[in-house]
Amino acid sequence: MAYPDVYGKRILIRQKSAVLKKGVRLGCWFMEILKSHSPVKIPEEEQRELLSIIVAIYNIEEYVERCVTSLISQSYRNLEIILVDDGSTDESGQICDRLAGHDNRIRVLHKQNGGLADARNAGMAIAKGSFIGFVDGDDWVDADMYEKMLGVLLEQHADLAVCRYRRVYRDRTEDASTDNVFLFEGQELLQVYVEEREEYDIQNAAWNKLYRRELLNNMSFPTGKWYEDIVFITKVFSNADRCVYLDTACYNYIIDREGSIMNMRMNSRIFTDLIPAYQEKTEFLRSIGRQDLADIHEYFIYKRLLLLYNQFYRESFAEKKQFLRDITAIIVECAGSDRKHYENVYHCRIANPNEKRKMDLFLKSRWLYRNVMRVNEAVILPMKMKMRR
Repeated sequence: MAYPDVYGKRILIRQKSAVLKKGVRLGCWFMEILKSHSPVKIPEEEQRELLSIIVAIYNIEEYVERCVTSLISQSYRNLEIILVDDGSTDESGQICDRLAGHDNRIRVLHKQNGGLADARNAGMAIAKGSFIGFVDGDDWVDADMYEKMLGVLLEQHADLAVCRYRRVYRDRTEDASTDNVFLFEGQELLQVYVEEREEYDIQNAAWNKLYRRELLNNMSFPTGKWYEDIVFITKVFSNADRCVYLDTACYNYIIDREGSIMNMRMNSRIFTDLIPAYQEKTEFLRSIGRQDLADIHEYFIYKRLLLLYNQFYRESFAEKKQFLRDITAIIVECAGSDRKHYENVYHCRIANPNEKRKMDLFLKSRWLYRNVMRVNEAVILPMKMKMRR
């Protein structure tokens, strides 16, 4: 989809609402806010749309029942719950079968292990619903999550609904919900997503979203890869004409489960999967005519590469020296090969001049960069924190 004409007609279908409406300008876009908005309830006799909820499951026997129970208990009843057992070697598959025996809305697919992306693709291939959602098998959802998301999606004639999520740690839960609803048209949500605006919990994730089936036509997750959501979500946002964001946490995301991909920190997949996914995302943004967003995304890539370098340098692990050499080579290639492009990236509309200074220092001398960063973190940042108190 090419960059749309921002001066052309906006979608005229607007549902009248009794709540206060307010607008926020996003560059050349204009986002609409419904303050303290409550999506309409959908009585069970009017729940005509079938929702297919796909749950990828692999060796998470202690979490599966909680996840599936949260789906069985949804206030929106017209669900097809697809449990994809991705070759589990523990009791996860048997638990799925037992749960399916108690609720005929559950379909269980047992398959050879192929990874999260392959499991989701297998689920999409057999899904019958007109709307599709994804849940990770170690997480769980609030009882009214899909009624809320579908309600506001239908009310606003949208293609996609996104909700905030809770971060669930072993010792605490974080939730910054406001109960506002944000309406995005054209590529407004894509812009907010690429700019990584902290006030929106959008994320590189498939699971806090509800999609019209047509939006996912001819789309699939890249099999055999970690960080499979990065490019997938970018493409979905670029294709959606109208999106809604519920600033209400409905999804409960486990942050620190041992063995999860998110907690496998020092891993070669950073080089084989993560960085290539970031680069593919940049190329995709260029291909749809959004050079502005491609530059912004590369700005964040540069920041993350330096953060990875610092992380590698501080921690002890077997491949440390090789990882440092590899990440240095990638940074030098990305930031040092084309000076004009480098300047464009660091002059994008959200760039912080301090980030360019860090990169300039790194490209000049790794030793000097490390020592300046050490002083900054040990002395300057604590002083700034004291001054703010």
